[in-house]
Amino acid sequence: MMRKDHHSQDPIRIPIENSIDLHTFSPKEIPSLLEEYLKECIKAGIYEVRIIHGKGMGYQRQRVHSFLSKSSLVLSFSIAPSTSGGWGSTIALLRRK
Repeated sequence: MMRKDHHSQDPIRIPIENSIDLHTFSPKEIPSLLEEYLKECIKAGIYEVRIIHGKGMGYQRQRVHSFLSKSSLVLSFSIAPSTSGGWGSTIALLRRK
């Protein structure tokens, strides 16, 4: 998956794995980024994804949860267990094709 760097026109490759760290993304990028990322995960046969949004004030978490609750790609989601980031991460279970 590719995305444009904020500071240049060069694309940045985002590996498709079972987790994604949103710290480097702006809040307005999150819905479209997650939509594309989760589609690519499903294509790659990855059906459980850890989304790292950070603890902070909860704004990123709310944005992520809002997207996940509306997405047809998502079967369910919950705050990650403490061993996987606790309330700084969310685990999303994706629908199989």
